[in-house]
Amino acid sequence: MSLLKSITGRYEKFSGTSENNRDEQLKTRYYKTNFNQMFQTVEDLLKADSSLKITSVSKEHGEISAELNGKLPAFLTATVITTKPFETAVDLHISTEKFSLSGINPALKQELVKIYEKLDRAHPFVGSGKYGNQ
Repeated sequence: MSLLKSITGRYEKFSGTSENNRDEQLKTRYYKTNFNQMFQTVEDLLKADSSLKITSVSKEHGEISAELNGKLPAFLTATVITTKPFETAVDLHISTEKFSLSGINPALKQELVKIYEKLDRAHPFVGSGKYGNQ
């Protein structure tokens, strides 16, 4: 069953991070910073990327949405949540309508990993999937 799931998973048009994700690269990431600093960093990071166009910013909900207009047209949502004082979590979700014979999901995953790598350079990384087993 897992072989079938891994094969069909390549063709999923959605990828996202979560606390209990089986893929280590796609677990929720935590940073040592406050909500306002992280939210601003995520917003600035998305604005700086010429292939991204921010469509919605909701600081009250901790969400920023953007359209990706490059080789891979997609829709991205970044969610910023304070878990403890000076510990902030960032979750990313991306979806597309594009189809690929070789599977589109790995390309979506790469977009999320690229954003996390930029965040890792901007703020001290605390861990990933920290609260998934509680």
